[in-house]
Amino acid sequence: MTVNHEDLPVRHKHEGVRVGEIIAYRAWRVLINSGGRFRRSGDDRLHSVYMRDYVWHPEEPASGDVRTHGIYSFRHAVRSNEEYGYNVGAGLLLFGKVKIWGEVVEHEAGYRSEFGKIMSLDYGDPELLDKFRKIYRVNHVSPVAR
Repeated sequence: MTVNHEDLPVRHKHEGVRVGEIIAYRAWRVLINSGGRFRRSGDDRLHSVYMRDYVWHPEEPASGDVRTHGIYSFRHAVRSNEEYGYNVGAGLLLFGKVKIWGEVVEHEAGYRSEFGKIMSLDYGDPELLDKFRKIYRVNHVSPVAR
Protein backbone atom coordinates (compact mmCIF):
# COMPACT_ATOMS: atom_id res chain seq x y z
CA MET A 1 0.00 0.00 0.00
CA THR A 2 1.34 3.41 -0.91
CA VAL A 3 1.04 6.46 1.34
CA ASN A 4 -0.70 9.51 -0.09
CA HIS A 5 1.08 12.59 1.28
CA GLU A 6 -1.36 15.02 -0.35
CA ASP A 7 -3.70 14.80 2.63
CA LEU A 8 -1.01 15.60 5.25
CA PRO A 9 -2.06 19.25 5.64
CA VAL A 10 -5.61 18.14 6.33
CA ARG A 11 -4.60 15.52 8.91
CA HIS A 12 -1.99 17.70 10.65
CA LYS A 13 -3.71 20.94 11.55
CA HIS A 14 -1.56 23.86 12.68
CA GLU A 15 -2.36 24.96 16.22
CA GLY A 16 -1.55 28.65 15.71
CA VAL A 17 -0.99 31.33 13.15
CA ARG A 18 2.42 31.81 11.57
CA VAL A 19 3.25 35.13 10.01
CA GLY A 20 6.41 36.98 9.13
CA GLU A 21 7.14 40.35 10.61
CA ILE A 22 4.28 42.58 11.73
CA ILE A 23 4.44 46.37 11.57
CA ALA A 24 2.77 47.92 14.61
CA TYR A 25 2.88 51.23 16.48
CA ARG A 26 4.09 52.26 19.90
CA ALA A 27 5.47 55.02 22.10
CA TRP A 28 8.87 55.44 23.73
CA ARG A 29 9.79 57.56 26.72
CA VAL A 30 12.54 60.20 26.49
CA LEU A 31 14.22 60.82 29.84
CA ILE A 32 15.13 64.51 30.00
CA ASN A 33 14.96 66.98 32.86
CA SER A 34 13.03 70.26 32.89
CA GLY A 35 16.04 72.04 31.35
CA GLY A 36 15.88 69.78 28.29
CA ARG A 37 19.02 67.85 29.23
CA PHE A 38 19.31 64.11 29.65
CA ARG A 39 18.98 63.12 33.30
CA ARG A 40 22.08 60.91 33.35
CA SER A 41 24.58 59.48 30.92
CA GLY A 42 23.06 56.76 28.81
CA ASP A 43 19.68 58.48 28.69
CA ASP A 44 20.27 59.37 25.05
CA ARG A 45 18.37 56.18 24.27
CA LEU A 46 14.64 55.55 24.07
CA HIS A 47 13.06 53.84 27.05
CA SER A 48 9.99 51.71 27.51
CA VAL A 49 7.02 53.71 28.77
CA TYR A 50 6.19 51.36 31.65
CA MET A 51 9.35 49.35 32.21
CA ARG A 52 11.31 52.46 33.12
CA ASP A 53 14.69 50.71 33.22
CA TYR A 54 14.17 49.00 29.86
CA VAL A 55 16.31 50.66 27.19
CA TRP A 56 15.84 50.22 23.44
CA HIS A 57 19.34 49.87 22.00
CA PRO A 58 19.92 50.95 18.39
CA GLU A 59 22.09 47.96 17.49
CA GLU A 60 19.91 45.13 18.79
CA PRO A 61 16.26 44.14 18.86
CA ALA A 62 14.23 44.72 21.98
CA SER A 63 13.11 41.47 23.55
CA GLY A 64 10.87 40.18 26.27
CA ASP A 65 9.08 37.08 27.46
CA VAL A 66 5.48 37.35 26.25
CA ARG A 67 4.31 35.38 29.31
CA THR A 68 5.39 38.21 31.61
CA HIS A 69 5.84 41.47 29.70
CA GLY A 70 7.03 41.29 26.12
CA ILE A 71 7.14 44.18 23.68
CA TYR A 72 3.77 45.94 23.59
CA SER A 73 2.54 47.65 20.45
CA PHE A 74 -0.70 48.88 18.90
CA ARG A 75 -2.54 47.96 15.70
CA HIS A 76 -3.15 51.58 14.76
CA ALA A 77 -0.85 54.62 14.73
CA VAL A 78 -0.53 56.52 17.99
CA ARG A 79 0.41 60.17 17.54
CA SER A 80 0.00 61.86 20.91
CA ASN A 81 -0.21 61.33 24.66
CA GLU A 82 -4.01 61.63 24.39
CA GLU A 83 -4.23 58.90 21.74
CA TYR A 84 -1.88 56.71 23.77
CA GLY A 85 -4.75 56.37 26.23
CA TYR A 86 -2.70 55.67 29.35
CA ASN A 87 -1.45 58.04 32.02
CA VAL A 88 2.30 58.13 31.50
CA GLY A 89 3.01 60.82 34.09
CA ALA A 90 5.84 63.24 33.52
CA GLY A 91 8.09 62.84 30.55
CA LEU A 92 8.08 63.19 26.83
CA LEU A 93 6.96 60.50 24.42
CA LEU A 94 7.99 59.83 20.85
CA PHE A 95 5.74 57.74 18.62
CA GLY A 96 6.49 55.54 15.65
CA LYS A 97 6.47 52.17 13.93
CA VAL A 98 8.00 48.99 15.24
CA LYS A 99 8.62 45.69 13.48
CA ILE A 100 7.65 42.79 15.75
CA TRP A 101 8.30 39.07 15.43
CA GLY A 102 8.88 35.85 17.34
CA GLU A 103 6.11 34.70 19.62
CA VAL A 104 3.30 37.25 19.29
CA VAL A 105 0.18 37.44 21.43
CA GLU A 106 -2.66 39.44 19.92
CA HIS A 107 -4.89 41.41 22.27
CA GLU A 108 -7.74 43.88 21.80
CA ALA A 109 -5.65 46.98 21.07
CA GLY A 110 -2.61 45.35 19.51
CA TYR A 111 0.18 42.93 20.31
CA ARG A 112 2.67 41.67 22.86
CA SER A 113 5.70 40.23 21.10
CA GLU A 114 8.94 38.48 21.85
CA PHE A 115 11.05 40.84 19.69
CA GLY A 116 10.76 44.35 18.32
CA LYS A 117 12.88 46.79 16.32
CA ILE A 118 12.23 50.50 15.73
CA MET A 119 11.38 51.13 12.07
CA SER A 120 10.51 54.83 12.19
CA LEU A 121 9.97 57.70 14.60
CA ASP A 122 7.02 59.70 13.31
CA TYR A 123 5.45 61.96 15.95
CA GLY A 124 6.64 64.02 18.89
CA ASP A 125 8.92 66.94 19.64
CA PRO A 126 10.66 67.83 16.33
CA GLU A 127 14.12 68.34 17.88
CA LEU A 128 13.95 65.06 19.76
CA LEU A 129 12.66 63.25 16.67
CA ASP A 130 15.64 64.52 14.69
CA LYS A 131 18.11 63.50 17.41
CA PHE A 132 16.68 60.01 17.94
CA ARG A 133 16.20 59.35 14.22
CA LYS A 134 19.95 59.78 13.86
CA ILE A 135 20.74 57.59 16.88
CA TYR A 136 18.46 54.77 15.71
CA ARG A 137 19.20 55.30 11.99
CA VAL A 138 15.55 55.47 10.97
CA ASN A 139 13.54 57.76 8.69
CA HIS A 140 16.54 58.29 6.41
CA VAL A 141 15.81 60.24 3.29
CA SER A 142 17.51 58.64 0.32
CA PRO A 143 19.57 60.95 -1.87
CA VAL A 144 17.76 62.07 -4.99
CA ALA A 145 19.26 60.66 -8.19
CA ARG A 146 20.31 63.33 -10.66
